[in-house]
Order: sequence, then structure tokens, then C-alpha cells
Amino acid sequence: MKKVFHSLANYQLPITNYQLPITLYQLPTAMRHRCRVPQLNKPADQRRALLRSLTTELIRHGKITTTLARAKALRSEADKMITLAKDGSLAARRQAMGFIYDKQLVHALFEAAQERYGSRNGGYTRVVRTVPRQGDNSEMAIVELV
Repeated sequence: MKKVFHSLANYQLPITNYQLPITLYQLPTAMRHRCRVPQLNKPADQRRALLRSLTTELIRHGKITTTLARAKALRSEADKMITLAKDGSLAARRQAMGFIYDKQLVHALFEAAQERYGSRNGGYTRVVRTVPRQGDNSEMAIVELV
């Protein structure tokens, strides 16, 4: 059997790295490895407003019921506010007023925080899991101040 050699001029290489034009939704994005900010499926402004309102209501009532993901995100924000209240300085008070919606609540927190949490170094909130929500079976939790 005779081997037939074709000329390389007629041979076409397969196109391997061909890409379609990039649309707006296909722009390359960085992977979120080691990014520990809870996204909560919300844009940044809505997420911040949600955490501010949850923190305000937690400090007002002492105990709230929310989803587990929101409770875990709320825990760090509430601890930061109580740490500011323990500091008690004017700068800390202004930072807390910029985060908590109720001005009178900030004053009450700053008065009571030193005697209530003076000997405790962090861990001012407790997250307790409860039964799932009836409508969509979401994991629910109770967040309470220790």
C-alpha cells in the first residue's frame, strides 16, 4: 500500500481558541475565593440597609427571629455596635449613630453597655436555630443579646 502525502498548503488547522464577541453578561469576573462577606442575594446598598435595620431591631427588642444566613451576618454587625458602645467616646457614638437608625436607641445603648457587657470580651449575641419556616422551609434562627 502506497502512502500518499498531501501538501501542507491544503491542510487547515482546526480552530481551537475561537471565541464569540463578549457580551455584557460574559465579562470575566474574579472568583470569590476567600471573600467572607455574606452576600444574602442582595446588592450592596440593600444588604447594608437590611443589616442596619436588623441591628436596630435587635438592640431595641433584645431578641429577633430571622433566617439563619441573615442571623450569621447580623451577629458581627451587632457585636461591632456593642463594642462601640463599650468604648463610649464621642467618635464611637457618632459611628453608631451613622449605623443605627434610632438616635434615642443609641443613647440608651451607650448608657447600658458598659455595665452589661463590661467584663465580656466579644460574643455579645447568641444565634439559636429553630424550626424551618412554613412557606419555603428556610432555616430560621433566633438572635438574642447575651
